[in-house]
Amino acid sequence: MTTVVRTEAPVRHPGEFFVDGRWVGPSSDAVVEVIDPATEEVFLRVAEARRPDVDRAVDAARRAFDDGPWPLLSHAQRAGYLRAIGAGLRERAEDIGQIWPRQSGALHSVAVARGRGLAAVLDYYADLADSFPFEEPATVTTGGKFGLLVREPVGVVAAIVPWNSPLSLIVFKLAPALLAGCTVVLKPAPEAPGEAYVLAEIAESVGLPPGVLNVVTADREVSELLVRDPRVDKVAFTGSTAAGRRIASLLGERIGRFTLELGGKSAAVLLDDADLGAAARTLATAECFLSGQVCASLTRIVVPRGRHDEFVEALAEAFGSTVVGDPFDPTTQMGPLAMRRQRDRVERYIARGVEEGARLVTGGGRPAHLERGFYVEPTVFANVDNAQTIAQEEIFGPVLSVIPAADERDAVRIANDTIYGLNAAVFTEDADRAREVARALRSGTVAQNAFRLDFGIAFGGVKQSGVGREGGTEGLLPYLETKTVLLDGTPERYRPDSGAEHRAVSAAESARRT
Repeated sequence: MTTVVRTEAPVRHPGEFFVDGRWVGPSSDAVVEVIDPATEEVFLRVAEARRPDVDRAVDAARRAFDDGPWPLLSHAQRAGYLRAIGAGLRERAEDIGQIWPRQSGALHSVAVARGRGLAAVLDYYADLADSFPFEEPATVTTGGKFGLLVREPVGVVAAIVPWNSPLSLIVFKLAPALLAGCTVVLKPAPEAPGEAYVLAEIAESVGLPPGVLNVVTADREVSELLVRDPRVDKVAFTGSTAAGRRIASLLGERIGRFTLELGGKSAAVLLDDADLGAAARTLATAECFLSGQVCASLTRIVVPRGRHDEFVEALAEAFGSTVVGDPFDPTTQMGPLAMRRQRDRVERYIARGVEEGARLVTGGGRPAHLERGFYVEPTVFANVDNAQTIAQEEIFGPVLSVIPAADERDAVRIANDTIYGLNAAVFTEDADRAREVARALRSGTVAQNAFRLDFGIAFGGVKQSGVGREGGTEGLLPYLETKTVLLDGTPERYRPDSGAEHRAVSAAESARRT
């Protein structure tokens, strides 16, 4: 196996924004530089948005929703665009393989597979056009004759995504939003804008109507303009809990809609019958993904006190032997952290863990064989007290904490003793026990014997891990508003008509022409 060659950034319009169906120049000469975390060299330069750029993007989305045909198209017509975008994403999978590793440190092979896999998400939502009840008869309880429950698009959506896994987090917002009939202003993180540009290029190539998707890259200060703008009906945000609190506060002032997928400090609970060796290998492999820069990472491992040392030894062997290196080298199992400041943050937490008395078992430094790049060794702490900083705060790096528990009840208590509630796992050979413990854990997802998320069902958190869900039909609901329609007539006269929306478009166009 040979190392994959790095190419020029596969972005065609880095100095422009995609607004109102075309590439437009920025209002200033501000530029964002994206640094390859393995080489510490500039990989990509893109335009950075200022207030006029954001205003223009929101205006385009607003007009496309209020005056354009998009929300009036049939769901089947919109589904056709989703499938076309999905096909384009499959064709650009190798480009994703060049971009994601050089923004966030993901392995090249994983990035290519993710590009292809996310195309299936667009197909999934396209298929919902035929099965989801966007309109259905409803029983009238107030003496009327006939009722309909209608689910309509919420309006203009600001989709704000972070730097760790941009493409996934874009697609799980964009696909349901577009199917619902919303228009979107997409704001990628300035550290990782590449995939958003690729999606905009695909949208242009498939003829997505002007204003339906608009892409601007901006920092947090300018991004706040999106949240404050009354022309934006809903914000879909993935990022830190601190930023989520700010967004919720701002939207609360104007009762704006939002979904928030925020931080996590997720626990893996090992019961007394767990296969410790298998659990250690599973958890080590999971933490290698994106070098632990995953909100749902299982970073707290709660084990029976009597088996603590045995498990720590197995975990140290499994995680400590991880091959760390260039994401484009096929032998690499874990790449670098996304940026210098993230490496510095992780190193500060490691130092804090040592200061507070946790036992450093393996790792804790930078790999000696790598002279450059934002790398941190796979790190394991043992005998961690759940009150310690490394057990309570999200580190976002390859650091695992092993916490002893007196018994199963104590393990559940420890797992729930956090402000977060995004993900969890239960390691046991007994499915009934796994289900019982899963119900006791306050978490948006719980898996047995695995780090596993299923966006085909739903993903999201409880407590300060977020509001709302992404994925599956649950992920479509936040982009819809429910309307009750009370009619004269009888249910027998009701006939769902998929062409009604299309005729409404034609009527609206005719009215404008006259």
